[in-house]
Amino acid sequence: MRAIHISSLDGPDAVELVDVPEPSDDSLVTIAVKAAGVAFPELLQTRGLYQMKPDLPFVPGAEVAGVVESAPEGSGFAPGDRVAALTLLGGFAEKAQARPDLTFALPDNVAFEEAASFTFNYATVYFALVERGGLAEGESVLVHGAAGGIGTAAIQMAKAFGAGRVIGVVSTEAKGEVARAAGADEVVLADDFLATIGKSSVDVVVDPVGGDRFTDSLRALKEHGRLLVIGFTAGEIPTVKVNRLLLNNVAVVGVGWGAFAMSRPGHVQKEWEAMLPHLRSGALRPVVGSTHALEAAATALTSLEGRTVTGKVVLVP
Repeated sequence: MRAIHISSLDGPDAVELVDVPEPSDDSLVTIAVKAAGVAFPELLQTRGLYQMKPDLPFVPGAEVAGVVESAPEGSGFAPGDRVAALTLLGGFAEKAQARPDLTFALPDNVAFEEAASFTFNYATVYFALVERGGLAEGESVLVHGAAGGIGTAAIQMAKAFGAGRVIGVVSTEAKGEVARAAGADEVVLADDFLATIGKSSVDVVVDPVGGDRFTDSLRALKEHGRLLVIGFTAGEIPTVKVNRLLLNNVAVVGVGWGAFAMSRPGHVQKEWEAMLPHLRSGALRPVVGSTHALEAAATALTSLEGRTVTGKVVLVP
């Protein structure tokens, strides 16, 4: 079968399309991949900068959607089932395998490209807003990077789980339209966003960006506000002057979904079940950005570097 190999740590342009044997672990669900999500961790993996460092060469790809070809007895899955799955590795291929507890039956109204854009981003944001951030009914939420995969998921998740006002922060007017389409009540530009919304104006900040806007995000929090740290797509990891936390009674909350969920079997399933009614209703509907053929994986990965993409980048084998 065809698959993408990371065979050197020379960046996204060095990935290769190769022929490899089909996966054959009988304890796992085998899936004919119809779509695979492309995310920032895979970009980091091309340079050996992600915490997961498999031996070279390896097939990247942590998230897929497709059709079950085979499944272990008692898994609850059968050939022909439409599923989304977390493969963790191996997803950038025509076939992939996933643990049964990380494989999820897919509603008929959800396209494969949407499904391959769902689990990682939306489970991360559910963990951030609901489990770590304690989002309460009617609270206001500010979302940085609001046109990206995490950002659009955060807008929808906040609305689905009771936020009263959701503000998207974007770098361009065009990205603002994406954030509005995802459900943002207001959109502001990243430059001088604090001057636009005002100090002490929001209850929760969702931040997958980091960088130099971090201090202003703290200033934007109301008393008892929470700044949820999801990632650092800006490249710079900010520092916190903890006196700001003390003086304003606010919190900076780390959101390490992967390490938490993967060490607790069944936890992702619980998150999926909590999100499923909203996925079925369309309240949670992944924004699919660019789609690429498997042989264009280098282009897909490179597109993440310039922070120009909107929604989720997807490979279609």
